[in-house]
Amino acid sequence: MQIFIISSSILLILILTKLIHIIFWIPWTIGRSFKKQGIGGPPYHPIFGNTSEIRRMYAQVQSKPIKHVTVDNETLLNHDICHRVMPFYHEWSGQYGKTFLYWFGVRPMVAISDPDMIREVLMNTNGSFKKIKHNPLARMLFGYGLVGLEGDKWAFHRRIANQAFNMERVKSWIPDIVVSTSKTLTRWEELRRGREEFELEVNHELHSLSADIISITAFGSCYEEGKRIFELQEKQMHLVSLALRSVYIPGFRFLPTKRNKERKKLDYETREAIRSLMQKTKISGENSRNLLNLFMTTKDNDNVDNRKESSLTTDEVIEECKTFYFAGKDTTANLLTWALVLLAAHHEWQEKARDEVFRVLGVNGLPTSHNINDFKLINMILNETMRLYPPAVMMKRRTAKDVKLKDLLIPAETQLYLAMTAVHHDIKIWGEDANKFNPMRFSEPRNHLASFFPFSLGPRVCVGQNLALVESRIVLAMILQQWCIKLSSSYVHAPMQLITLQPQFGAHILFRKVG
Repeated sequence: MQIFIISSSILLILILTKLIHIIFWIPWTIGRSFKKQGIGGPPYHPIFGNTSEIRRMYAQVQSKPIKHVTVDNETLLNHDICHRVMPFYHEWSGQYGKTFLYWFGVRPMVAISDPDMIREVLMNTNGSFKKIKHNPLARMLFGYGLVGLEGDKWAFHRRIANQAFNMERVKSWIPDIVVSTSKTLTRWEELRRGREEFELEVNHELHSLSADIISITAFGSCYEEGKRIFELQEKQMHLVSLALRSVYIPGFRFLPTKRNKERKKLDYETREAIRSLMQKTKISGENSRNLLNLFMTTKDNDNVDNRKESSLTTDEVIEECKTFYFAGKDTTANLLTWALVLLAAHHEWQEKARDEVFRVLGVNGLPTSHNINDFKLINMILNETMRLYPPAVMMKRRTAKDVKLKDLLIPAETQLYLAMTAVHHDIKIWGEDANKFNPMRFSEPRNHLASFFPFSLGPRVCVGQNLALVESRIVLAMILQQWCIKLSSSYVHAPMQLITLQPQFGAHILFRKVG
């Protein structure tokens, strides 16, 4: 008995020593190291770090919208959104400088908005900087696929996705995108019911349209077949957003809490819906080279296990589908939403864009693979939209080893918060009018590669970029060809980060037929 008590005491002492080392000693030494290099930040709080402050700031800014004014019957939006979509960065960068240290639990986080440092992180190919390890609760939405993979497995999955989304294949989907968009516009005409003007909440509408397009092009189905998957992911997204702003305690996901039960239920139903879609694809025997088919059939002849060839397992295909269902719909729908909001608020640019559409398509023509690249101004409008309202307000990476980033020494397993929105709105990069909507700034090449990176940079640049931009050009052109738009008096300007950047209270826009 005495030996047991002594052993237990020693074990308890070892555990306490380990906890003190993790909770107090490591944060103190890391904070001291950064302080010597001139990098400050908010005070570290044991166990939870700065998470409670971050949550408080988000709750505070989301309780009130951004004010805008009306001049000569035109609504002038305030595009200075950093304080609302990344409030802790906005506040702490003002206090401690654009590069500062803060804490997510006991994990050190370095916030960065220096384009040179961001370029070095994203363009790196020697393995110094890697994707962050997702909170297990977040993986239920993003999946255990391409987004979180590293090494040879990532390379194999990426090769398949590259095949699915190369520009030639995307151009072959243009007729499908046009058909889906035409159906939506026809339904809008029916909603008008002969009225001169009617109101739509376009964010919801564009999410439905984008869901239909990603279903057809990437998965060979239709929106109705994928509708259940999108609904499940929408619910999961709200739960994940809450989880990402809290410190994850190892093992917490196994506790039978109400939210954990809901997460597991949503994940199970999502996986089963995708499994059913895969089974249908197998039975139909389709040979179409869409994303789902490629993931189900492509072989890896140079895999890490030294077998002659291997292919993705059913579970791996399901995980990849979860990612692409979510990202393919959400990113493009929100980009188009903000583009319409901007054009509805800036009538002069709306008219210029419509003039271009008529020059390229005429009154009744349709986008094709031959004319899609003729939408020069529309492309600039989309770029300016992503500059002011990027689909993701930031990106994160982690250091895989001790690294020197510019003149800053950063220890291994430090997370890097790449403040994209701050870079996109920086007056030193974009000029004094950085917070104004001016598509012509994209008429000339940019001076710095990392001044604009809505789809990331380097080897992990967004694989669906081609589809997102082609789809956005088509949808925006076809809407402007038929409709004049302006902001409704019920529109509330409240950009909000919820995984992606979206309007907190929707995007209410008035539509009137052209001509």
